[in-house]
Amino acid sequence: MSETTAETTELTSQYSAQVTGDLERNLKEQERLSGEIEALQAQLTALQHDHTVLVNLQQALGIPAPAAAPAAESAASVPAARKKPPEAAKQPAAARKRTGKKAAKAPAASSASPTLVDLVREHLAGQSEPRTAAEITSALGQAHPERTLKTTVVRTTLEGLVAKSQAQRTKQGTSVFYTAPDATQPVPAAPTGSQSEPANA
Repeated sequence: MSETTAETTELTSQYSAQVTGDLERNLKEQERLSGEIEALQAQLTALQHDHTVLVNLQQALGIPAPAAAPAAESAASVPAARKKPPEAAKQPAAARKRTGKKAAKAPAASSASPTLVDLVREHLAGQSEPRTAAEITSALGQAHPERTLKTTVVRTTLEGLVAKSQAQRTKQGTSVFYTAPDATQPVPAAPTGSQSEPANA
């Protein structure tokens, strides 16, 4: 009986460790997906805002615009943008949603409202010292009160920039700091034509 009990205890221990590991991975994946969903929601909100502004401008200019026409055109443009239209019908809903994400990003880049990636990149470029994701979120929130920004979304965006070598990440203790790729380089000197040093402002 004692051997059976020992084996049962060992199996229970192994399963417990496996379940704990699976739970940790599950939570991390949930957090990652939540961040992506929030980022996409922010982009969608910006696009909806731009759409409202454009519709108001259109009405102010007196341009006739049937309500059904834009919807029909946008629906027709999605398959046209794909290289292999016949495969779209075979794709599961999740894959078609991913395609929709790519289509939604294109208008955001061409609209007057900059994307979150652009805002984060520009903010980092203007900083002389490393900043945490929370500090960057706070600064962007003050500079763009019309946007609803969350630290998890900004952190996901920062990690994306780091992966593309468009930002640098450093760790000090438990805190993670982000800088622009050239933040460590010295400030460019005055033009070679001027021999005197500029006065401190």
